[in-house]
Amino acid sequence: MSLFGSFSMTSINVLASLFVFIIGVIVLAAIVMFIIDVSQTADAVRRNYPVIGRFRHIFSSLGEYFRQYFFAMDREEMPFNRAERDWVYKSARGADNTIAFGSTKALTPAGTVIFVNCPFPKLAEDVEKAPALTIGPFAEHPYVAQSLVNISGMSFGAISQPAVEALSKGAAMAGCWLNTGEGGLSPYHLCGDCDIVFQIGTAKYGVRDKAGNLSDEKLRDVAAHDQVKMFEIKLSQGAKPGKGGILPAVKVTEEIAGIRGIPAFSDSISPNRHLDIDSVDDLLDMVARIRTVTGKPVGFKTVVGAYGWLESMCAEIHARGLESAPDFITVDSGDGGTGAAPMPLMDNVGLPIKESLPVVVDTLTKYGLRERTRIIASGKLITPAEVAWAYCVGADFVVSARGFMFALGCIQALKCNKNTCPTGVTTHDRRLQRGLDPEEKSVRVKNFVEKLSYGTNIISHSCGVAEPRALKRFHCRVAVGDGKSIPLDERYPVPEVRPEFAPRDAA
Repeated sequence: MSLFGSFSMTSINVLASLFVFIIGVIVLAAIVMFIIDVSQTADAVRRNYPVIGRFRHIFSSLGEYFRQYFFAMDREEMPFNRAERDWVYKSARGADNTIAFGSTKALTPAGTVIFVNCPFPKLAEDVEKAPALTIGPFAEHPYVAQSLVNISGMSFGAISQPAVEALSKGAAMAGCWLNTGEGGLSPYHLCGDCDIVFQIGTAKYGVRDKAGNLSDEKLRDVAAHDQVKMFEIKLSQGAKPGKGGILPAVKVTEEIAGIRGIPAFSDSISPNRHLDIDSVDDLLDMVARIRTVTGKPVGFKTVVGAYGWLESMCAEIHARGLESAPDFITVDSGDGGTGAAPMPLMDNVGLPIKESLPVVVDTLTKYGLRERTRIIASGKLITPAEVAWAYCVGADFVVSARGFMFALGCIQALKCNKNTCPTGVTTHDRRLQRGLDPEEKSVRVKNFVEKLSYGTNIISHSCGVAEPRALKRFHCRVAVGDGKSIPLDERYPVPEVRPEFAPRDAA
């Protein structure tokens, strides 16, 4: 008993000494921080409220996390709310994504889309698979594509090696295409044997010579891969119209630098536009050049702001001949995503897809080019309702980037540019990448494509058509903010083809 008591007293003394030591360290640290805070002049709050003022920065940093998990309602968050993310997560897991009791979505705010259900919807035996469409009829190797939903541009660099691998393998299983983004073609894009769209950004990564100019030789090298089905010239993207790609130095590894053809561990900053494209004529010349060199369909991606140039382009196409037209146009939304962008551009520049997509569709329609040039819709289209809306307006295909990031496990931590992504999607930190297993996540990519396509089909069948590409504007209404809605074809009337551009056999 004496021994036990002695042992207990010894333990208590040790713990007491440790406690005093810890308190002493805390007090010393507080004194040091106090001296630093009252001495510095950069932060007024810390200078006026030393030590305590530091908690302001901590709470501000933690605020977005607390809002996401505790305070924000299901439909409140931006850029994607909890209801949208949960639908993607469940879909990617292949789980039941039905809901109960009633919708939490308000149907009366202006801009809300409401589909017009038919009194006699399609029965299961009456539905059809969306038909395949040919892209690039004048190219040596046209691309016949079918998938309603495809993977938009995310470069190797903006996202990680295992993320690219998972997307490639998942795209192959789902039968959709994968866009490389502007970072060039990597072995990880090719590993799944999926269809690939090679994107040419303003810096021409992956197809540039030592001076940074477009290289026909490297174009041929890329086109030699059978998996590469099309080439997309990126004029601009929704998150940063008028600004080139930004990849911080911390994410420019030696491997990524080698693929892009730039120095490692230096910021990868693309020009604000293609140096050799400064007009509609230049754009059509570039489309023709790449199509001739590669033999593959060629189009361009743009976020629409000014749109008079689209009419000038269409008129020039007729002057040159239909073969000169771009094989597709990818219309990005002004609220699109990116790994890094200046806030003034991300928040305030470029038309959202709900305004820009009808503009592009209608311009091509007026000039009789609607069947010649395919239209791909991009920008926050991650649920069936948004995809179905795009098909109502007139899109031929829909692509998504952030939807597939959620399918890979993204939690919207908003740290894509910091190389600290906690889910391994946008980081090159090997420790953090361990959380992303390409084999498991590729199945989630496939599931997401299938569930998103299935949900879009459900809407089309409810509207009385056999498949989503049969949807028209009159199948959709838009709330105008006073508790009422108007037909989409009243808000955006479908134009007639101008007589001088109508097909000759139409008469």
